[in-house]
Amino acid sequence: MGKKWNKERKEEPYYKMAKKESYHSRASYKLLQLNNKFKIIQKGDIVLDLGAAPGGWSQVALEKVGEEGLVVGVDLQRIKPIEGDNFIGIMGDFTREETLDQILEITGRKVDVILSDASPHLSGVKDVDQVRALDLALGVLRISGSILKPHGSLIMKAFQGEEFENLLKEIKKEFKTVKTTKPPSSRKKSVEMYVIARR
Repeated sequence: MGKKWNKERKEEPYYKMAKKESYHSRASYKLLQLNNKFKIIQKGDIVLDLGAAPGGWSQVALEKVGEEGLVVGVDLQRIKPIEGDNFIGIMGDFTREETLDQILEITGRKVDVILSDASPHLSGVKDVDQVRALDLALGVLRISGSILKPHGSLIMKAFQGEEFENLLKEIKKEFKTVKTTKPPSSRKKSVEMYVIARR
């Protein structure tokens, strides 16, 4: 990530919009666009945001659930402060059993929506990175099996590649309807894809 990349990022329209509208990340617009299209997050929902840092998706989720809802964000990194009594951040590994116990202790029940815009640590080696991305996505899918309510929904980032179709097959075993999409705010050269799944 050199000077050229930083300069391009700061000139990028969604980066500027995020700064102007006080979102923690340009990724906020991905969730705004996805939710406008698919109407996943509703007022009063309990939403779990996995891999939440810096907190852009949690901010959007909080706007959508309103004062009656709750958003719980989990990440290994610190999530930037988010205003609102109905946001709770957990610094921890969402693949660990004790973190899931902590989430359920906070929510008091299974959640309505699981979000994940998480990315693995990329090595630059294509095959290695594809395996890491698949492992992360399957980890999110496993969590949805234990913490998402029977009629819940999932919005998850995945990466196109050799394993993408296999991942979709696994998701289709757990969910009734599964759609893939790429929101306008996703960079064109990015291989990221978003999976929208409903039980």
